[in-house]
Amino acid sequence: MLAGPTALLLGTVALAVGALALWQVFRPLSQGSKYYLIIFLAGVLPLVFLAYPADLPRWTRPPKRRQAADSNRPADSTARPDHTRPADSTARPEHTDSTARPEHTDSTRPADSTARPERTASTRPTLVDWLLAALAVAACLYPVVPITIGTGGGGYNAFLDRQGLLAPIDLVLGTVLLLLLLEACRRTTGWILPAVCLLFLGYGYYGGLLPQSWPVAHAGLDFRQLVDAFYNSDSGFYGTPLDVAASYIVLFTIYGAVLELSGAGRFFVDLSAAAFRRSRTAAGRTAVASGFLLGTVSGSGAATTVSIGAVTWPLLRRAGYPPERAGGMLAAAGVGAILSPPTLGAAAFIIAEYLGVSYLQVLGWATVPTVLYYLGILLSVEIDARRSGVRPVVLDVGSPWRLLGRFGYHFASLIAIIVFLAVGVSATRAVVLAIVLAAVLSWLDRAHRLTPARLVTALVTGVRGVLAVTAVCAAAGIITATTTKTGLGQQAAALLIGGAKAVTADPTLVLVLTALLAAVALSLLGLAVPVTASFVIGWVIVGPALLDLGVAAPAAAMFVFYFAVLSEVSPPTALAAVAAAAVTGGRLVPTMWQTLRYALPAYLTPIAFVITPTGLGLLGIGGVPRIVVAAVVTALSVSVLAVAAGGWLPGVGPAGVPERVLGVIAGVTLLWLEPVPVAVGVALAAVAAAGVLVRRGTTDRPRTATEGRPRTPTEERL
Repeated sequence: MLAGPTALLLGTVALAVGALALWQVFRPLSQGSKYYLIIFLAGVLPLVFLAYPADLPRWTRPPKRRQAADSNRPADSTARPDHTRPADSTARPEHTDSTARPEHTDSTRPADSTARPERTASTRPTLVDWLLAALAVAACLYPVVPITIGTGGGGYNAFLDRQGLLAPIDLVLGTVLLLLLLEACRRTTGWILPAVCLLFLGYGYYGGLLPQSWPVAHAGLDFRQLVDAFYNSDSGFYGTPLDVAASYIVLFTIYGAVLELSGAGRFFVDLSAAAFRRSRTAAGRTAVASGFLLGTVSGSGAATTVSIGAVTWPLLRRAGYPPERAGGMLAAAGVGAILSPPTLGAAAFIIAEYLGVSYLQVLGWATVPTVLYYLGILLSVEIDARRSGVRPVVLDVGSPWRLLGRFGYHFASLIAIIVFLAVGVSATRAVVLAIVLAAVLSWLDRAHRLTPARLVTALVTGVRGVLAVTAVCAAAGIITATTTKTGLGQQAAALLIGGAKAVTADPTLVLVLTALLAAVALSLLGLAVPVTASFVIGWVIVGPALLDLGVAAPAAAMFVFYFAVLSEVSPPTALAAVAAAAVTGGRLVPTMWQTLRYALPAYLTPIAFVITPTGLGLLGIGGVPRIVVAAVVTALSVSVLAVAAGGWLPGVGPAGVPERVLGVIAGVTLLWLEPVPVAVGVALAAVAAAGVLVRRGTTDRPRTATEGRPRTPTEERL
C-alpha cells in the first residue's frame, strides 16, 4: 500500500467518492444519472494511475534509481505481515490456530478478480502517473465544467446538445479519455482486454472497407462518429456497465469491507470448521463451506480462493491432500463466490439492468444452480476422501451452536438484504441499510467494533476495491457502443445459427448445437478478459443468437453469465487456480486440471437452461412441479458426473473406465430434461452403479485409484 501524502490524497478522494455513492442512493443529483457517472469516473479513474503501477516491459523502462534501491532491500520487505505472524495471534480463546484467520483478506476486491495488485510504498507514483491522473481529471470533468473553450465546453447541457456534432475540443478530450481507459485496463487487468477493445475499435473504423457481401461488413464509421458514440452517448463510456459499477458494485464492496472489519469473515470460517469438526472429511468440507459463506459477501473468485486458502490449506495438508488437489478444491469453492447470493458478481447487476428486472429476481434465478454447484464439489470431496485415503483431522474448535449464539448476528445483514429486496426496497437502498445494520451490530464484539475511524477505513477500502472493475466497465463501453453502431450482435448471431444449421435442419438440434458453440465461444472469450467484460461481449454477440432461437431472456442471460464466470477455472488461464497454486505451492497446470474436475458439473448444467423448457425450472421459473423435477433430475446428473470424474462410488468402491464412461453419458443425458432422455439417463446410471458393485465383488482388496497403495485399517472400517 502507498504511504505518506500520496496515500492521504488517495484515501481522501476515495472517501469523497464513497460518500457521493452513498449520497446518490437517497438524494440523487438533479442533473441525472449520467451526470453522476461523469463525476464518479472523474474521482475513480485518476486513482487507478496512482494506485496501480505501469509495469511496462523491461526493455521499455528507462534506467531508474528505484530499481537499484529495491535490489538492496530485504526480499521479504513487501510481504504481508499476516503471512508471517503465528496463525493463532488473533485467535479467540475458544479457537485454535487451525482456524485462525488473517486480519486482512481480499474479500473486498472487485468482482473481476483479475485485478493486479496495487503498488506498494516502495513504488510510489512517477511523474508520468501524476500527469495521467491530471489528464484523467480534465477529460472526465470537461463535459460538466461550465467554461466555454472555443466552440466547445459550456457545461453539461451544452455538451449533450452537441451529440453527433462534436466540437474539436470534444473530439480531443474524448480521444484522451479513450486512451486513458485503455491504459487503466492494461494496468489493472493486463494487455488482453485493451487489445480486445482495440479490435472492436478497428472493426468499427475499418469494417466499412470489408466486402459488403460479408455478413460482418457494415457501412463504416469515421473516427469522429466513434468518439461521439463513446464519449457522448448512453451506450459508451457512461453506459450500463459503468452505471452498474457506480450504483451497485461500489456499495457492495463497501458492504464487504464493513463485514470484514466487523469480524464476519473470521466467523464464517470458524463456523464452517466447527460444523464439520467430527467428520473424517472435515478439512475438505470446511474449505467448501467457507468458500460459500465468504462468497455471499465477496463476489470475487480468486480473492475468495486466497482468503479461504490462507486458513484451510494447513488443515488440508494435515489431512493428506496433495497441494494440487487441495488447490483445485480451493479454486472451485472460491469461484462459487461469483455465483452465490446475495452478492453475485458484477455481471449479475448488469443482467438486472439489461433485462429490466429487479436484482431479487436475478438472485432467485441463481439459487438452485448455486446449490447444485456446491453439491458437485461436496460430492467430489467425499469421493476424494475415500479414494485417496484422506486422514481425519481433529479440529479443536468450539461448538457451532456456541458460535452461532455469540456471533450469529453476522448473518443478520445478509438476511436483511433479502428481506428488503422482497418488500420492494431497491438493491442500492437495501445494501446501504445492511451496511448500517452491520456497523451497529459490530458493537456486540469489542474486538471488531466499527468506530468512526474504522468506518472511514471501510469506506476507503470499498472504493479502492472497485477501481479495477470501474476501469473494465467504462472500457466495456467501447465494445457495446461499437456493437450497437455496427449491428455486430445480430450479424454474429446469424453466423452462429447459420453454422448450426449447416450441420442439421432439425430445430431442436440447431438449438443444441448453437448452445454448444456458444459455450465454447464464451469459454474461449473468458480466457482472455475479466468476467464482467466477458459477459458484456458474450451478451451482445451470443445473447441475440439464443434469443432468436426462442430461448427465454432469463435463461439466455444466465447461460452467458455462468460461462463467463467459469472462465476463472478454465485452463490455460484459470485465475482462481493460479491463486490457489500460489497458496498451496502446488504445480500450476495440475492444479488447473484438478479445479476443472471439481467444477465439471457446472460446465454442463447451464446448457440445461436453454435446450428444454423444463430447464427454466433450474432458474425457479415455471411453477413448483417444474422446479422440483428440474432440480431433482439435475442433482442426480451432477452426482453421476461427480462419481464419473472422481472414479469412486461412495459406499461401494472404485469405478472402472467402463463405468465412468457410462456415468458421463448418463449425466449428460439427464441434463436433457425430458421424459425419455431422463429415463435413459437413469437406466445408464443404474447400469454403471451395478458395474461398480460387480467390480467390488470380484476384487479381494481394492487399492486406491490414485496412489495404488493398500487401504489402511481406518479406510477399511469406513
